[in-house]
Amino acid sequence: SDYTDGFSMQSVATFFFLYFACLTPIVTFGGLLGEATDNRIAAMESLVAGLICGVVYGLCSGQPLTILGSTGPVLVFESIVFDFCSRVEWDYLSFRLWIGLWCGLILLILVAVDASALVCYITRFTEENFATLIAFIFIYKAIEKVAHIGVKYPMEFHVDRIKNCTCEPGEMWNETMWNNNTLDDTSSMVPWNASGIECNATFNGTMVGDGCKHYYPDIFLLSLILFVGTFIISTTMKDFKGATFFPTKVRTFISDFAVIIAILLMVGLDMLFGINTPKLDVPGDFQPTWKGRTWLIPFFNGNAWWTSLVAIVPAILATILVFMDQQITAVIINRKEFKLKKGGGYHLDLFCVAILIMVNSVMGLPWFVAATVLSINHVNSLKQESECAAPGEKPQFLGVQENRLTHILIFIFIGLSVVMTPILRAIPMPVLFGVFLYMGISALRGLQFFDRILLLFMPVKYQPDYTFLRQVPLKKVHLFTLVQLICLSVLWIVKSFSQTSILFPIMLVVMMGVRKLLDFVFTQSELKILDDPLPDFSRKKRMGDDEVPDDDVENTGPKPDKDGMVTIPLANGNVMRVPVIPINISEEMNASGIWKGMDHSDGHTNGDS
Repeated sequence: SDYTDGFSMQSVATFFFLYFACLTPIVTFGGLLGEATDNRIAAMESLVAGLICGVVYGLCSGQPLTILGSTGPVLVFESIVFDFCSRVEWDYLSFRLWIGLWCGLILLILVAVDASALVCYITRFTEENFATLIAFIFIYKAIEKVAHIGVKYPMEFHVDRIKNCTCEPGEMWNETMWNNNTLDDTSSMVPWNASGIECNATFNGTMVGDGCKHYYPDIFLLSLILFVGTFIISTTMKDFKGATFFPTKVRTFISDFAVIIAILLMVGLDMLFGINTPKLDVPGDFQPTWKGRTWLIPFFNGNAWWTSLVAIVPAILATILVFMDQQITAVIINRKEFKLKKGGGYHLDLFCVAILIMVNSVMGLPWFVAATVLSINHVNSLKQESECAAPGEKPQFLGVQENRLTHILIFIFIGLSVVMTPILRAIPMPVLFGVFLYMGISALRGLQFFDRILLLFMPVKYQPDYTFLRQVPLKKVHLFTLVQLICLSVLWIVKSFSQTSILFPIMLVVMMGVRKLLDFVFTQSELKILDDPLPDFSRKKRMGDDEVPDDDVENTGPKPDKDGMVTIPLANGNVMRVPVIPINISEEMNASGIWKGMDHSDGHTNGDS
């Protein structure tokens, strides 16, 4: 069933959506990694890593709903290692090879000693802080990238105002005029309306002024339209399933393919205008980016033998980074709210990641770990809901279409992207940035932390009827939210600076310590409501043996009798009998005495006539 469950239109829509959602960060991350490592590892290596890691993980992992990808802390770690090797004149790829081998070995030891059981300490407090941070980063980066297009292709403001562009002589030319005692006559000798070439060649100067800029008003304006249009169309069509138009199958089809429809419409709009907006740049040749390397990295390549032992120190830090990123995302995906039936495999997933890190290190490829926002969107796109039977009735969440097929096909086609370069290079980057914005906002849906943030700005009478508001005082809810916001701000600051971002995984461990300190501020009953541990086994352990799991609550009420009726005692001493079996109103009306009486009277009337 891991494969047969993937044969559906919903899986096809998920494949197309997540193919573009995964391809864009892989190519972007490859470009940034190429800048940080002088093209030792770049976009082509990222595509190959996506093919290998995605297919192997999809085939062998315990939870194929988790999507592997590149992360910011990994990029920072690679930059630090490359800078260190450049200073000490070591071969970067060979030293990195030993770091990867040691990191994989340590991860295998953690799997053997049951270290994945430590995920029981990753409660909703830490998990939602991490998920919210990554979602905010997706939103922020999407807007930042579009704003950067406006910097590269600026728009002209105040077009009715005269803008000057003059030649400002350089220091060498001024010094020559000074030596010739003609500096006072400079203004009469410099042609201020000179061209840029003449200004630089004759006067060693530069052109200054707002009138010197070359404006590209159409490029940025269209980029903004594509960005906003992709997000609005994706969001609107995703919610089209609950609309009142068209049959249910048509609405479901539009909802499943919402992102793909948005991409196709915006790409068509870009082609219609024919404006040279920034496009997706995919490598076209299957070969290493740097000419001085092959697909297999030598173990030393000029490095001393003892560099293999020195690599243990950075490998320990890399292990913490990979372990925390992988396991927190695994906790999010395996949360009870998703109603997964096949369960997850924390140890097996970590084992696969460890083997893949070792393989990628030998081949000189970037390391891939679980990507939080991509994984959440993978689960959300495979959600199944009941069909609305009555007007105004909300669909019920039934579960997730768990399969391996979508994961495997996504990364097979990422590997084949090299041969699809002519098609992919027609996709504008603002469209993909709009998909990023959609994914970031979609990942925030369903997070209790985000719901509680919105409550801070709502008057009490307009607040939704959340379950935790019934059982926890509002002041305590706000206090818990403020503590989480402070922790989120600290994580954002640590991740924002390259000097401190390498400490990000350690800060997640600190978040667990902060959560433990909350035991002295909140009661255990309040913490169980606001910070319910998500994995099933952890949750039942924390609830205690004297409490009944939520799944068994329905079995603790009064038992129905042989007639299917439940007797409920009332406060005045009487009892009320209520049927447990659902009632068909139409059948009950037909069987009622009033309806029979009406039918009988109609029969007499017809007979008299």
